[in-house]
Amino acid sequence: MKSKVLLGVFLSSLFLVSCKKDPEKEKLNFSTKFELSNGLETATYEETISYYLRLAKDYSEINVQNIGTTDYGLPLHLVTFNPDANFNFGKIREDKAILLINNGIHPGESDGIDATMMLFRDLAIGKLKAPKNTVITAIPVYNVGGMHNRNSHSRANQNGPLSYGFRGNALNYDLNRDFIKMDTKNAATFASIFHMVKPDVFVDNHVSNGADYQYTLTHLFTQHNKLGNELGMYLETELKTQLEDSLQHKNWDITPYVNVFNRPPETGFSQFLDNPRYSTGYTTLWNTLGLMVETHMLKPYKKRVEGTYALMEQLISITDKDYEKIKKLKAETFKSQIEQKTYFLNWTVDTTKTSALQFKGYKADTIVSAITGKNRLKYDRSKPETYSVKYQNNYIPKDTISVPDAYILPKSYTEVLQRLKQNNVQLKEIKKDTTLTVETYRIEDYKTYGTAYEGHYPHYNTRVSTIVDTITAKKGDFLIATKQDAFRYLVETLEPIAVDSFFNWNFFDTVLQQKEGFSPYVFEDTALEIFEKDSLLKQGFEQKKATDTIFASNWYAQLDFIFKRSTYYEKAHLRYPIVRITNNLYSLEGLVY
Repeated sequence: MKSKVLLGVFLSSLFLVSCKKDPEKEKLNFSTKFELSNGLETATYEETISYYLRLAKDYSEINVQNIGTTDYGLPLHLVTFNPDANFNFGKIREDKAILLINNGIHPGESDGIDATMMLFRDLAIGKLKAPKNTVITAIPVYNVGGMHNRNSHSRANQNGPLSYGFRGNALNYDLNRDFIKMDTKNAATFASIFHMVKPDVFVDNHVSNGADYQYTLTHLFTQHNKLGNELGMYLETELKTQLEDSLQHKNWDITPYVNVFNRPPETGFSQFLDNPRYSTGYTTLWNTLGLMVETHMLKPYKKRVEGTYALMEQLISITDKDYEKIKKLKAETFKSQIEQKTYFLNWTVDTTKTSALQFKGYKADTIVSAITGKNRLKYDRSKPETYSVKYQNNYIPKDTISVPDAYILPKSYTEVLQRLKQNNVQLKEIKKDTTLTVETYRIEDYKTYGTAYEGHYPHYNTRVSTIVDTITAKKGDFLIATKQDAFRYLVETLEPIAVDSFFNWNFFDTVLQQKEGFSPYVFEDTALEIFEKDSLLKQGFEQKKATDTIFASNWYAQLDFIFKRSTYYEKAHLRYPIVRITNNLYSLEGLVY
């Protein structure tokens, strides 16, 4: 009897040993195209998605979801690794941090696509230790249309892979300029993913252009002053430092993104400012810690992918260690925003604060071009040098606004309404026509770019004046309280002076055109009648005529001056249609559905 028991134990042990998967064998079973080509090639879209589906079939820790669609007509996928095999993000975020990886926003910059495939595999097979407190999720390929537009020449300066996708999406948009304006289906689906996942940390994988230097890896964290609060301080003094140190320990040098073009980096540079049009600028609006990885285009593809892998591995480790602190700081930031009375906009480099980078570059010379005969820049890679480089990574705001209690959006602006809804903005419909005292903006000045930029001719340097006025909010208009998680998103999109506001992206251009005018030969007589009834207007007119010689010599400008200060002038011209409520929000609560 005893011998039978021992035999049973032995056979059970043998069964367990035989069923235990060998990480090295499993790695071979799931070798990527990158590995099979010895680091020369990147996977196609079909190969990438097929790879994750095979992983998910064999490993319950991995889940693949189709979410939304793209301008190419194929869906975006979300791949999640969770050792608990729980893929309900509402449940996950109760006690774990969530890290979201985005790949292939520019498919020619394919490093992250291949690195993430290997990362998920190595987590699944046990080659990498699975994090206990962090769930990792990834968009395998964001720019699906660009991924299918495959070529070997559009990245003229890049060292591999052999073939790759194109920067523009199926509609030729650069998706890393579209996160706020959301002209693409890709961006709308990204918003759905982002608000479902609600990541604590976000990483977007790229390859950089620009100067030549020794580093394979550079990082571009979201701007810490703009992020603000203790969360911004943690990003700058802890997360960034830990990432740099841990990579250094693994023999990976890393430096801030080299924001330099057509000049040597040793002359100094500033941090790139990620406004909300960019991925990390957008995700930061919901207090997510954002990071762009920028590998160096001139380094061999194999090394770039390995560097991206190493960075993500270390970022996961840091997130897993600091998950409680990250989640706590994020929650506290949301809470503090509820009481925020002012908001900073339009950030610019603080030239009074600099630091010194020990920057590993190459000796750069100016030589005569064999093509143009003019001076050109030439790096000598046989002469590596370390420079003390002035680096500016502090920003200060150019503008400060007071935060309203709420905005009112007219129901007719459906494109804006759609974007607010896609970003989970809480809004309430006004149930009857209501007369209110509000703050309105008049557009006093703006500049417009003279060439097309991402499907628009954006405005900039917008300036407004504030008017307290009485309006009638119509039944079906929308009341949008600012005390909500979308607080920063609302201010950055609805305040017209904000760099990436919906106004600056041309969503309200119809108010810039005057629809009705006057016939001078008729209005001459009307103007006399106006002066008879309005002595103050006449006095102001005469004063301007006496002090402004250009005005005094322009008869049409004089009539226009009177017309635009009369009851005949249309109220909608240059009037920003979204109004601000500053003191009677609570009296409105009974007027909404």
